[in-house]
Amino acid sequence: MIRWTWAFLDRPVDTFADCARFWAQVTDSTLSAPRGANDEFVTLLPATGPAWIKMQAVGDDGGIHFDLDVDDIPAAVATATALGARVVAEVSGYVVLESPAGQTFCLTPAHEHTGPGPAPVTISTAPDGTVTRLDQICLDLSPTDIDADTAFWQALTAWTHKPGRRPEFSRLRGPDQPLHFLLQRLDDPGPAGAHVDLASSNITATAAWHESLGATRVTDAEHWIVLRDPGNALYCVTSRDPYTG
Repeated sequence: MIRWTWAFLDRPVDTFADCARFWAQVTDSTLSAPRGANDEFVTLLPATGPAWIKMQAVGDDGGIHFDLDVDDIPAAVATATALGARVVAEVSGYVVLESPAGQTFCLTPAHEHTGPGPAPVTISTAPDGTVTRLDQICLDLSPTDIDADTAFWQALTAWTHKPGRRPEFSRLRGPDQPLHFLLQRLDDPGPAGAHVDLASSNITATAAWHESLGATRVTDAEHWIVLRDPGNALYCVTSRDPYTG
């Protein structure tokens, strides 16, 4: 059973400080004290409720991975590998794996504050009153990988799988989780990737505010806006309800 889901924003060392400040501002969080051998990790601490976003300074271009808190790591690793995952590294206290399509994730130990129980609805409020919530990880998958990885994540999480509003999307939603998964079928073959989505009460206002803080606007669509953060990582602001997703 997955007790808690963490979004891990991996950002380049040379832009990490700017990225950490940016994400703390747009999620209405404060940064924890840095930790790790090189002070490479921080947690974004919301004003109320448990945290669900962490950041890591990395030596490459960065990206997104996520941690899944479980009660029994060896049993969860056995389940994941039987479903097609590959173990990348075994670190003291957790295990790094890749999905069949190559998406990195970690199986990490559950703690007291990570459930079971209802996930808090932690809302961020912009200066103009617009509200947002970082509540979704979008898995960007090649047409050749989408079916296998969808089946993998559905079996591993045991979450509810539903089609999205467009045929290239489907959703995985788990009980009492701070984050959900959106699976997106890309148009062209390529390696697996991921980005975070923020639900917003006003995507135009949110995008403008993020631009004022250092983001770069990339594309406007009907129901979402694509941006890049100060570390050049893509993310989306979507018109989903911040309170219900």
